[in-house]
Amino acid sequence: MTTIDPHVQYTNSYNMTEDEYMLQEEDWDRDLLLDPAWEKQQRKTFTAWCNSHLRKAGTQIENIEEDFRNGLKLMLLLEVISGERLPKPDKGKMRFHKIANVNKALDFIASKGVKLVSIGAEEIVDGNLKMTLGMIWTIILRFAIQDISVEETSAKEGLLLWCQRKTAPYRNVNVQNFHISWKDGLALCALIHRHRPDLIDYSKLRKDDPIGNLNTAFDVAEKYLDIPKMLDAEDIVNTPKPDEKAIMTYVSCFYHAFAGAEQAETAANRICKVLAVNQENEKLMEEYEKLASELLEWIRRTIPWLENRSPEKSMSAMQKKLEDFRDYRRVHKPPRVQEKCQLEINFNTLQTKLRLSNRPAFMPSEGKMVSDIANAWKGLEQVEKGYEEWLLLEIRRLERLEHLAEKFKQKASLHESWTRGKEELLSQRDYESASLMEIRALVRKHEAFESDLAAHQDRVEQIAAIAQELNELDYHDAAAVNSRCQAICDQWDTLGTLTQKRRDALERVEKLLETIDQLYLEFAKRAAPFNNWMDGATEDLQDMFIVHSIEEIQSLITAHEQFKATLPEADKEKMSILGIQAEIQKIAQTYGIKLSGINPYTNLTHLDIANKWETVKQLVPHRDQTLQEELARQQANERLRRQFAAQANVIGPWIQTKMEEIGRISVDISSSLEDQMNHLKQYEQNIISYKSNIDKLEGDHQLIQESLIFDNKHTSYSMEHVRVGWEQLLTTIARTINEVENQILTRDAKGISQEQMNEFRASFNHFDRKRNGMMDPDDFRACLISMGYDLGEVEFARIMTLVDANNTGVVTFQAFIDFMTRETAETDTAEQVMASFKILASDKSYITIDELRRELPPEQAEYCISRMTKYMGADAMAGALDYISFSSALYGESDL
Repeated sequence: MTTIDPHVQYTNSYNMTEDEYMLQEEDWDRDLLLDPAWEKQQRKTFTAWCNSHLRKAGTQIENIEEDFRNGLKLMLLLEVISGERLPKPDKGKMRFHKIANVNKALDFIASKGVKLVSIGAEEIVDGNLKMTLGMIWTIILRFAIQDISVEETSAKEGLLLWCQRKTAPYRNVNVQNFHISWKDGLALCALIHRHRPDLIDYSKLRKDDPIGNLNTAFDVAEKYLDIPKMLDAEDIVNTPKPDEKAIMTYVSCFYHAFAGAEQAETAANRICKVLAVNQENEKLMEEYEKLASELLEWIRRTIPWLENRSPEKSMSAMQKKLEDFRDYRRVHKPPRVQEKCQLEINFNTLQTKLRLSNRPAFMPSEGKMVSDIANAWKGLEQVEKGYEEWLLLEIRRLERLEHLAEKFKQKASLHESWTRGKEELLSQRDYESASLMEIRALVRKHEAFESDLAAHQDRVEQIAAIAQELNELDYHDAAAVNSRCQAICDQWDTLGTLTQKRRDALERVEKLLETIDQLYLEFAKRAAPFNNWMDGATEDLQDMFIVHSIEEIQSLITAHEQFKATLPEADKEKMSILGIQAEIQKIAQTYGIKLSGINPYTNLTHLDIANKWETVKQLVPHRDQTLQEELARQQANERLRRQFAAQANVIGPWIQTKMEEIGRISVDISSSLEDQMNHLKQYEQNIISYKSNIDKLEGDHQLIQESLIFDNKHTSYSMEHVRVGWEQLLTTIARTINEVENQILTRDAKGISQEQMNEFRASFNHFDRKRNGMMDPDDFRACLISMGYDLGEVEFARIMTLVDANNTGVVTFQAFIDFMTRETAETDTAEQVMASFKILASDKSYITIDELRRELPPEQAEYCISRMTKYMGADAMAGALDYISFSSALYGESDL
């Protein structure tokens, strides 16, 4: 295998200019003596070189100093190598005819800008070998070497640099001149192997076999490259310093032999590069269309689900909806946020690549623009916000409804229990056969009932108010509630009517009654309100409640404590009432009165009062326990609020700080773009690692929602605020990294140095008044003027169409960079690609499938074949393809 050193540096040992070199070469005749070995080498080389051209005209020379003496073959040689016609030669054979013909040849050489020093027609006609060799060398130098140019060098230096470049990777080859560097033959073999590795196995060559190496190169060049053998291996090896002119003449033939192949290779490379860019761009376009379609389809499917506001009848069903919504927020939406961000990044990267490769901007399918996706996403988030608010309001409504429904049932049951049998009692006509005392007792008993009836009026009003509120809150079983409420109200009206009728009857017979037992009467009067008080206390102690804060439960506890403070006084009243009954018993025992055991004025007995009092005493500690349990629940809720607030008050400012720091990094010009990129990547990793804190906060937020906590006075940051801020932070860091990547891409593609990029950034930052990464048109104009632009209204309007094609009214930094580099950047164009195809097509107006497959790699060749249209020109042949239209289509242009 050939050993190739990639670190070999090209050197140029010649520092003289072309004119100096030409003058030096033209001083050959001042050295009156030629080295015999050099003369031999020049004679053979120059003769072979002349014959390589003369044979195209069907002739050749045998003796270089003799065959040019009459000037005819000399004029023919010049016509062949120049492609021009010389003046008609003189036909005579006299000496002056020969001199005239040689002068015509010398005049033609001089017309090409060559100074002939000390060379006259007479010397050539006389067969002067030195002068003839000098003249031929002048012709070789002018027509075979002078036009060679590599990296702005020319002539001898250009040919030497070309040789150095081509042979640099080869072992044992170090071309420094045109004499001893070629003695071992390896340099010539390396030149052949570099361009035609199929002709020579370089790995088998030995440096200690110079004659073998030289003959191998001579034979291969003559057989396969049409380069005649111009040198003798033995002459080169046995000469201390081979003749420079002979070596240069021979090597120049290799340059011309391989120049066409290199031109075709360069053209093919350029086409491959253009096609690769086009293929990559098409792939990015397809990926964008696919991702955009999937994201829009997901939004289209999700919005109807979020717009569904069908209420549920139970708390469990609504809780299930809330849990589904939380799963959507935690599981389903975050990947779509990443897709949306990646979609914007891919779109910006694609547009940047298209601009850098001089391609038309990418226009997505209708409805799939970045702005379309942003609008659809905005609509999704608006519906999403409304759905969450509706869920929470609906849960609170259902909670309130369940509480009211239970309270309605409790109060209705108590009232219905109290009214049961009251209609029958009020409809009795017992007073018609009663004694006077019994009548009086019935009157007093009825008065007590009326007092009791009035006391229950508040309960009936409460029942009606609760039913009304259930109707207003759209309770699912409102019909049953209304029916029961209506029955209670109708019955209440009936009781009122019956009460009034019975009172009227009793008052008519009251005058017939004389006496009444005052003690029974006093018992009844005091027992009835006390009994009502105990009924009310019992109802209050069993009353259901719902609170949402420590303050509210504390208020209930305070009211309960106030109630307990009244118990000693109530206990005294109880003892007084029971004392009345004891006094009745004492009087009866004292006076031997036989009691019926029934108080004629009330159905209440001392046992009723005692039992109800015991019930109240038992309900008090139970109420204490219920209130304390609720207090503990509210304290737990407060801890959840504080726990959430403690994290939110750290995370919220952290997100804002990171947003500001990212903004400062993106405008920093004190470091390179790579340093900015590394810094931003570190920030991105820091942000990603911070995700666990967001997840923990989400967990605390879920606990708060499950505990039905709807407010938090300890923080101004809601979970929604944190979510939005977090998503904006992820989007901002991704977009900022993408912007820096695009700046690096632009810098490298446009050849912008880091100092230029810093100057552009500094200028942009200075005129970015709002520090938002965008300039207003007036600020942009001031920026251009500060950089030396002389702007009129028309010119500035033209520039604005370049930097703000969508007429947004602002100039971004990327657009600013594109404008500053657009005029000077070297980009491939349709004309350049067209010219490259023309080289591969050998100057034809069309190219064949075989030529494409021969000159291009398989993938690029098939890409061209599948997209090129059939060539329809008059000179068309089978399989001819139109590369001109194809080149124009690559850049979005019409046929040139």
